[in-house]
Amino acid sequence: EEEFKWLLQEEVHAVLRQLQDILKEASHRFALPTSGSGGAVKQENFVLSTSGTDQVKGVMTLQGDALCQADVNLKMPRNNQLLHFAFREDKQWKLQQIQDARNHVNQAIYLLMNRDVNYQFKTGLEVLKLMDAVMLQLSRARNRLTTPATLTLPEIASSGLTKMFTPALPPDILVNFYINLNKLCLTVYQLHVMQPTTTKNFKPAGGSVLHNPGAMFEFGSQRYEVSHVHKVECVVPWLNDALVFFTVSLQLCQQLKDKISVFSSYWNYRPY
Repeated sequence: EEEFKWLLQEEVHAVLRQLQDILKEASHRFALPTSGSGGAVKQENFVLSTSGTDQVKGVMTLQGDALCQADVNLKMPRNNQLLHFAFREDKQWKLQQIQDARNHVNQAIYLLMNRDVNYQFKTGLEVLKLMDAVMLQLSRARNRLTTPATLTLPEIASSGLTKMFTPALPPDILVNFYINLNKLCLTVYQLHVMQPTTTKNFKPAGGSVLHNPGAMFEFGSQRYEVSHVHKVECVVPWLNDALVFFTVSLQLCQQLKDKISVFSSYWNYRPY
């Protein structure tokens, strides 16, 4: 009983402090000033490319959770014509995945700090509930970065992203940006119009992170088929850091839960 009391009064608080420190580091990696601290967020440039092909190259400027500049060069396979598109100067594209992940981290920090300095945990169940709540937020933060949204091709076609560029994207080009793990990804879809006389069975594609050549969809009054897909990406180092911090924090939470559970089973400890 004495050892269990020590665990509740001393070790739990030590682990909570450690978790707070790690998650504050994770939160700082998202490079956004907290409310009231003012300072502008630094801009970082990333070159997106794929080894072995120069069909698509992109230079992206990331500022916190926003793509504030994008330059894309696309070499058309048919005639080797080079197309160039850039974001309009008045436009930014918010990366919702980064925004959501940061919000979940901040929620986890709030859960860890939301008690009086001298607060003492009275039962193991109380600690388990707190760890479950923190782990839920951390899992959600990690999942937002590791699991890009599945979109249908009409959703990509009607996205505000298509209106971000100058010159305007031609109707046979679609683009999509997303985060996958620690990478910033750009996918470019080249389309061809399906003629009404075609003998192909029209079967619209469902939602996907990445659509393959041959995927069909209807947009406006026109039917399209994807002819070429180009995906380019680059590693964003601070996203990598954040994912490591999430993993370490989840392990710490689980270790504390395991200790509490061991004591509970030894003494058949029943919280009131």
